[in-house]
Amino acid sequence: MTNAIRQQVTVQPGGLIEVRSADLPVGARVEVIVLVESASRSKRSLRSMIGTAKKSFANVEEVDNFIRQERNSWDS
Repeated sequence: MTNAIRQQVTVQPGGLIEVRSADLPVGARVEVIVLVESASRSKRSLRSMIGTAKKSFANVEEVDNFIRQERNSWDS
């Protein structure tokens, strides 16, 4: 069974990080994975993302036209 220890640390000069835990047995082999948080993480509103994906509708009129065409195709 694999146990996990999660800690947030600050990178010291020279790229040094230090993890200390009483749960780490002396002599045990461990795997360390470092996840670096992006400092330039921009928060976009959901509204600003609407219509930006491939094949998405840019506005309400496009949605109405698409639905109208689909309904008309049912009658054919």
